[in-house]
Amino acid sequence: MEVMLVPETVTREDGAGAEVALGSSQGSPLVLTLGITMITEQQSLDVSIRGSSDHLHWRQLTTFPQKYYCGTYLLLLDLTQDWDVRYVRAQWRMSRWGVGECDTQSGFYIFAESMNVRRAGAASA
Repeated sequence: MEVMLVPETVTREDGAGAEVALGSSQGSPLVLTLGITMITEQQSLDVSIRGSSDHLHWRQLTTFPQKYYCGTYLLLLDLTQDWDVRYVRAQWRMSRWGVGECDTQSGFYIFAESMNVRRAGAASA
């Protein structure tokens, strides 16, 4: 699975991405990539990933550490213990402090891909 949870966007408001069905990746680890292409000075961006089994009840699965700078950040989302999660979506909040321009503005994208896991086994003779 390779999917954009949030296509590259520029926003001034808190929000959430579209729901994405996990399909055959359900119950498997995912590698999440957060790319921040623009962020206002003295602003933070908080991104969380939420999961649901039924489109109605959403719970937080993981969060990226709070970000202040442009860059590319990776995070592992291990769904092996959350086998019932069939859908995921990203949610974000922006905060601003200090003086000067009072509007928040961020440009970012969030990408998810399946992680190929190899299990160690006994060597055959």
